[in-house]
Amino acid sequence: MNNKALYKLSYGLFVLTSSFDGKDNGCIINTASQVTSSPNRISITINKENYTETMIKKSGKFNVSILSEKATFDLYQHFGFQSGKEVDKFANFSACRRSTNGLYYITHGANAYISAKVEQTLDLGSHTMFIAIIEDMEILNDDASATYAFYQSNIKPSFSNPTTNKKTVWRCTICGYTYEDEELPEDYICPLCKHPASDFEKIDV
Repeated sequence: MNNKALYKLSYGLFVLTSSFDGKDNGCIINTASQVTSSPNRISITINKENYTETMIKKSGKFNVSILSEKATFDLYQHFGFQSGKEVDKFANFSACRRSTNGLYYITHGANAYISAKVEQTLDLGSHTMFIAIIEDMEILNDDASATYAFYQSNIKPSFSNPTTNKKTVWRCTICGYTYEDEELPEDYICPLCKHPASDFEKIDV
């Protein structure tokens, strides 16, 4: 079975934001979609290890900023490669504004945002799905939305495999994080993007 077949699905990429107890946070997700049109509802799915997931459970609200093809790798790195449990991602981040629900949305590298209030929560084991009613949404510009395929081909840095074999490294094909050991545990989760061991590839360095 080739797990990379899932990469062929047409995903969008988003910055998911929420806030609780005076702290703001956000993370990168690729699982947001409209589920009903009358009334307008959206669903998002997020790994339980993400601090944003905890915030949404407690606050019951979130914003989804839809990333465009003009989003740079720095934006993905800022919201996807560090944990809100350890850093304040909005402390020195100016490319954002607050929507009417009091949450941040991204203003540069995004083409629209959606504000939603949680109606249902579904436990999916490692992830939580939130189904929410849309309370507000705005188009920011006409830039094309970034797909997962576009990110893989045009934004994510490429890595060349060295020719000398000195040690075994497992590299996350999603974000590029590397794990050094002869074997990668089957239950390993990438500490940056939260993807499983099946999304790692073995390289020799």
